[in-house]
Amino acid sequence: MPSLPPRPSLPSLHSLRPSNRGQAAGPKVPVPTARAIVDCAVYVDGHRLPGKYTHSAAIAEVRKRGEGFVWLGLHAPDEGQMDGVAQCYGLHELMVEDAVHAHQRPKLERYDDVLFLVLRTISYVEHESVTTANEIVESGEIMVFLGRDFVITVRHGEHSGLSGVRQTLENNPEQLALGPSAVLHAVADHVVDEYLEVTGSIERDVDVMEEEVFSPHHHVPIENIYLLKREVVELRRSVTPLSTPLNQLAQSSENPVPKAVRRYLRDVQDHHTLVAERVAEFDEVLSSLVDAALARVTMQQNMDMRKISAWVAIAALPTMVAGIYGMNFDNMPELHWKYGYYIVVAVVAVACVGLFATFRKNDWL
Repeated sequence: MPSLPPRPSLPSLHSLRPSNRGQAAGPKVPVPTARAIVDCAVYVDGHRLPGKYTHSAAIAEVRKRGEGFVWLGLHAPDEGQMDGVAQCYGLHELMVEDAVHAHQRPKLERYDDVLFLVLRTISYVEHESVTTANEIVESGEIMVFLGRDFVITVRHGEHSGLSGVRQTLENNPEQLALGPSAVLHAVADHVVDEYLEVTGSIERDVDVMEEEVFSPHHHVPIENIYLLKREVVELRRSVTPLSTPLNQLAQSSENPVPKAVRRYLRDVQDHHTLVAERVAEFDEVLSSLVDAALARVTMQQNMDMRKISAWVAIAALPTMVAGIYGMNFDNMPELHWKYGYYIVVAVVAVACVGLFATFRKNDWL
């Protein structure tokens, strides 16, 4: 049987498409880990060693000495930068994922010998008036990785800087000599102290709103109360869930936090309880203000309806008389009387004035 000639090959679909050269995005250029590092230092016996260290050189120095610890501070690292840190410090991939993507609830987790603590930070946004503000609180996050010879702080948000905390600890070598857990306590204490400052500012806003709502001749749009309540809800979501992690750190003897630091954490826990109670109180007060504002709106609507009903009743009288005398019957009373028109107008006017006086006496007008 003779062989068939080869079938001509069809052109590739890719070759028929227009060229996209110059339009396709190139491979993503990795950003060095150093770009995300705010500060990296080695501490031995509570004192900072001189010189600058990379994240890898710092942990190598500590493990070569066999003493001290590394405090590495990062700001909003991406996945590639965090992977570089995780390889040097042996961090679990789930912790790395949480640190990169953020938006976590306050929590405490343990992966092997590393504790992972998530804290929500809160900043008060200054404004001229609580009745005209669009935002009152701004939130961020701080993650703390606590290991045997290192502590890594990862923060998201512009208001949650830790340079002041680091400076305070460096001025107190005895506290810093307690190890990485001292940094954990200092960060938690700093965050809870910010909670106290923010709740103090919000308390003034709640007091102002309360005065505005109960002022006799001042109308507060209910949207303003809802805005303040929304900000308090955001504060509650950041503050309240932290009670469980703080309790685990302060009470449990199974975590790597030494007993000396747990005593300090109990003080932080007490301050946090105070903040949580104040936030719950704000929520209750604002709920009562919403009810009061709604009651005020309802009362105003009732007053408006009474006024409308009174004016309708006054206008109905002349309308009724005009309707009766506009029926064009020949044998209507007083239809051809000379003074009939004037008498009817006078009677209608007197009746309308009487109704007006009655409604005004009863506070309908």
